[in-house]
Amino acid sequence: MSTTQEHPAGAAPREHEDPVSLRAALRHPAESAESLESVALLAGSAFFVVGGLVSLAVFWGRDLPIAGGQGSLGEFVGIAGAVVAVVAFVLGRVLVRRTANPALRREIGQGLSVPGARLHWFDVTALAIAHGAIALLSWFALATVLEFCFRDAVVFTLPGAALAAVAMALTGYVCFLSAARMTPMLLSLVLAVFLVVGALTSMLSASDPHWWKENLSALGMTNDVSAMAFNLTLIVAGAIVTIIARYATATLPAGNPPDRRGRDLVRIGLILIGVFLACVGIFPVDRFFLLHNTVATGMAVCFAAIVVFLPWLIRSVPRVFVGLGYVYVVVIIVMAVFFATGYYNLTAVELVAACLIFSWIIVFLRTAGAAGGAPLGATDVAGEGPAAPRR
Repeated sequence: MSTTQEHPAGAAPREHEDPVSLRAALRHPAESAESLESVALLAGSAFFVVGGLVSLAVFWGRDLPIAGGQGSLGEFVGIAGAVVAVVAFVLGRVLVRRTANPALRREIGQGLSVPGARLHWFDVTALAIAHGAIALLSWFALATVLEFCFRDAVVFTLPGAALAAVAMALTGYVCFLSAARMTPMLLSLVLAVFLVVGALTSMLSASDPHWWKENLSALGMTNDVSAMAFNLTLIVAGAIVTIIARYATATLPAGNPPDRRGRDLVRIGLILIGVFLACVGIFPVDRFFLLHNTVATGMAVCFAAIVVFLPWLIRSVPRVFVGLGYVYVVVIIVMAVFFATGYYNLTAVELVAACLIFSWIIVFLRTAGAAGGAPLGATDVAGEGPAAPRR
């Protein structure tokens, strides 16, 4: 029986692609968008099976509290989800680098394969840790909410193992695709989410409920989980900022010496912000008072210098964005004056300044892509590749 379909006169017949087979997906996991999705589902299925068996062995013969301490379902899912997130992210980066994927390129452009910027092994490590931390804290938070919804309820062994397996499968699936489809804009979203969940976790777990009366760095002074979470968040976030610095400036115009020099200076300034941020976590204020305050001040100075000199360093940057940066600097100065006069404490000033600096960096990533000719990761109309930067 013929499978040929009739078409109106002059109309080209539509081509129907065969479904991606299991063997093809395993042999060429990133050859097409369909095969990549298939491998992500296979990875999630593998995490489901392995996670279910491990959970069953751990939970056997016990009724589990939803959250609230050692032996709870939420604690197990959070820790296991963090491990799965790290493994899935690394696996996704390895597979997407080994196989070209024209279909995926049409969707996300060059992704993180932008000329002038590339990921190093320590960059992948920082991003994997960020994904793991987000998974850990997200499952912890969800378990805590469910504990309030189902007070005094317990979870039996088999349902608990099934729930843990589903959580690990979902985590693996999402983190695998996040790694494979990573773009500079998604990178900035990872930074924002990681900073929020890391800071909130440190605040909620602080042994001193009145830490905020001193300063934000007081969260990193103790030897408890709160200090570890706070300092680790700053170190990893600093590494991510250095990655964003390279991608944010990769497409900026650099066709003549002044433009090239301006781009390099902005890149160095952003990298210094990331390095100083990491150093704030590496050197806690109670043990390295002078060094801690120096790097924290240096971060603010670098930000102010970039904002003030940006119109001369990058002449193509929109004036609206320049004005936004000036407003941010003025707000930070006003907050500092309020602190000096005793109206605000240092914690309020640090929180506002941190929100403004990191939101500016995220917006700058998008604005720099537009100033370079096209948003980072975009393709031209014909879909042949990234738009060439303006000269």
